[in-house]
Amino acid sequence: MRFLLVCLGGAFGSGVRYLVGMTVPQGTLVVNLVGSFLIALVMESVRATDLRLMIVTGVLGGFTTYSAFNEETLRLMRAGTWGLAVLNVAATVGGCLVAGFLGVGVARMLR
Repeated sequence: MRFLLVCLGGAFGSGVRYLVGMTVPQGTLVVNLVGSFLIALVMESVRATDLRLMIVTGVLGGFTTYSAFNEETLRLMRAGTWGLAVLNVAATVGGCLVAGFLGVGVARMLR
């Protein structure tokens, strides 16, 4: 049953990820920032194991993506835009850490 919850959640998260990537500039950065916030929020506030597994591993696991971040950074490097590549790495890593801290903070405030 848990396997199916993760699969269903992952299918939904992947679909939303696709839509964001098609409509938002820097879609990978956006999904990774939003995903970092939501993962921290859910992990801090949801105690039901099956629900947390479906949301975090399934939906948000399908929604966020390191591999696309990696490819976008490599593409910037191949194009010789090293400054943008470094900015992409810094914004993603730093931004996702900040988003995670904010998610924990919001979860604690809501408790």
